[in-house]
Amino acid sequence: MNSVTGAGRQAMNNNDSDWPRLLTEVRYAHELLMDENRPEAVAKQHDLGKLTARERIAELADEGSFVESGALITPSQETVRHSGKRPVPADGVVTGRCTVAGRPVHVLSIDFSVLGGSMGTVGMLKIEQLVDRSMSSGIPLVMLVEGGGHRIHEGLDSRHFAFGAPLFRLFSRLSGWVPVVVAVLGPGFAGASNFAAMADFVVMRRGTSQMGIAGPALVKAATGEASDAETLGGADVQADKHGIADLAVDSDEEAMQVIQRYLSFFPSNAQQEPPRSEYVTSPSTADRPDLTEIVPTSTRRAYHVKKVITEIVDGHEFFEIKPRYAKNLVTALAHIEGRPVGIIANQPMQKAGALDSAACEKGAHFVSMCDAYGIALVYLIDVPGFLVGSPAESTGLARRSGRLVFELGQATVPRFSVVLRKVYGLAYVAMGGGRSFGAELAVAWPSAEICALAVEGAVDVMFRKEVEAAESPAEHRETLIAGFKSQLGAVYAASGYGIDAVIEPDQTRAVLAEGLRHAPLRRVDVQPPRVHAISPI
Repeated sequence: MNSVTGAGRQAMNNNDSDWPRLLTEVRYAHELLMDENRPEAVAKQHDLGKLTARERIAELADEGSFVESGALITPSQETVRHSGKRPVPADGVVTGRCTVAGRPVHVLSIDFSVLGGSMGTVGMLKIEQLVDRSMSSGIPLVMLVEGGGHRIHEGLDSRHFAFGAPLFRLFSRLSGWVPVVVAVLGPGFAGASNFAAMADFVVMRRGTSQMGIAGPALVKAATGEASDAETLGGADVQADKHGIADLAVDSDEEAMQVIQRYLSFFPSNAQQEPPRSEYVTSPSTADRPDLTEIVPTSTRRAYHVKKVITEIVDGHEFFEIKPRYAKNLVTALAHIEGRPVGIIANQPMQKAGALDSAACEKGAHFVSMCDAYGIALVYLIDVPGFLVGSPAESTGLARRSGRLVFELGQATVPRFSVVLRKVYGLAYVAMGGGRSFGAELAVAWPSAEICALAVEGAVDVMFRKEVEAAESPAEHRETLIAGFKSQLGAVYAASGYGIDAVIEPDQTRAVLAEGLRHAPLRRVDVQPPRVHAISPI
């Protein structure tokens, strides 16, 4: 039987008496970090109409699920020297793990109230550790950012900066393994934009956030150009005009809701199947409008392809990516009988649905993202071809068009194509039409017109002399056009087995659902013994 001497008992009692003090010290250190103990900093953030770094996490995460890592770190000596007596809680970045809709997520939130959201060397260590943990555990990464990028007074030091930034090597390795999301919620020039460049999905907040390589002050110092932050990199510019961000919202709360919705389509990592949603099987299509009333047979009449999408997906709902950028191509996430799908559709309401450089880059990134996480592709095709002319060529379209084709060729997920109406030239191939990329199912509506280029233009080029020499040139031209058009229809295309079937428009959802039921998560594709393919761009 063990015994304790009187001296031993006294030592234990002394040790026990230290616990209240030790616990109080730790609790107090944590309490100092909380918003309720930083009222002035919180008030400044609220006065700008923004949530604090911690409030944003609370808005994103399931209630009570956030577990912080690195809360008690202190900044580098350079920061201490330059910040004076100003507190630098958590070195300006809150990191940790939470759950979103019951699924684990790693999250970091830059604190704009701490030295303008600048990133210090110690805080960057926290971020690197978080990214590394996302990689090793296969858990999505969400970054809520705003601020001035690298902390300047720490960066003006070759001993420190010579190390470079190993974080970006980690980002590149993380890409395609777990979903990576960035929300830019305030000033986001430089560092925040660099983070966003490595993300799968980027959200901006209108009116408060900006993105770009450098802010107005640095731009003026470097080039003499005078500009304001919104004109240089606001959401209207970077989301709507340039497509640097995927979506722009009006509040922090809406940004968190968008992230939650986005993540709901994806698995936690590329080794898992995408989560299926619940859906109610309808015994009939009576609740769905007749698609023939939406899509006119005349190729000269436009229609809104989003109405078609609405009628073939579960719940009449879809989540559009880059809705205001390259509006001639619609890219959206949706479900068909509960299975997540990526929809790529030409939009006749914009540029007649023709593909330009912006649409090609938008579509290529979307294909790559869906393929990384096992999301099947559904193409709705109505495309007059690639945009032509000097303005189109000035964007490098001849090269950029190749990337849309390239990414589809690299993809391993099932793909389905539906020709709604006209399809001309290589754009048909770029949109996954026919046997080009071994679609699991390639079908067409009776309104389809499939050929190398528009008949009218082809006749004018190839038969110009013949038409001019005819007794009645206009009549002869129309006869030639009618003859060729008799060879362009859906039934004729099916007769050569270029497509699997001609279906009625209102059968589209049922046909896609049946195909998806039997499609694998990924295809078995034999590749040559290469290291990797080389993207055209």
